[in-house]
Amino acid sequence: MKKFKLFGNSSPIEITGACELYKALSAEEYTQYPYEKCDLDDGMSVINQVIGGYWKPRFLMDEGNQTAVEFMDSWTTLKTIRTDDIDWQSLEGLPQDAIDKAKELNAHFPTFVRGYKNGVAEVSWQINPDGRYNMDEDGYGMTDDEEITIYSYVDRAGKPLVKFRNIKEYSELDEMEIEARRNLKKRK
Repeated sequence: MKKFKLFGNSSPIEITGACELYKALSAEEYTQYPYEKCDLDDGMSVINQVIGGYWKPRFLMDEGNQTAVEFMDSWTTLKTIRTDDIDWQSLEGLPQDAIDKAKELNAHFPTFVRGYKNGVAEVSWQINPDGRYNMDEDGYGMTDDEEITIYSYVDRAGKPLVKFRNIKEYSELDEMEIEARRNLKKRK
């Protein structure tokens, strides 16, 4: 049994399944700050929550099946992804801090679930921000870090259909999407 402390509730809600979570998240209060509900097309929605001053994709909602999953917890740990869902070879040569974020499934930096199409959505997960992240409002503190984002495609339950990988060119996303669609058909 999973317990969630959700906005507007003085005590944690006990959730026993995806249908109960969907029902709880369907309340009006999850469309209001610090939450927002965004349409991802294909009968899917994401409930974003402000965590640490940034919008984070907390829950995925499947409107057709009336189910929901916790995509990320309130500590920004990805919940539908495991370490074996990462192509570690594609991360070779990256800074150790970025690799550590991936090992911890830490989505502290910008992470997005893009629109669904035929049951598949692109996910971008930034494991290292560019140097401007550390810069203050006066322009001081900028580092020479490069932004590192890894990508995958997920199904309606937020489960990866292809391993997250560091890509060299955006054209690789097209190949990954084709692979993801092929893998989705195998799951059915």
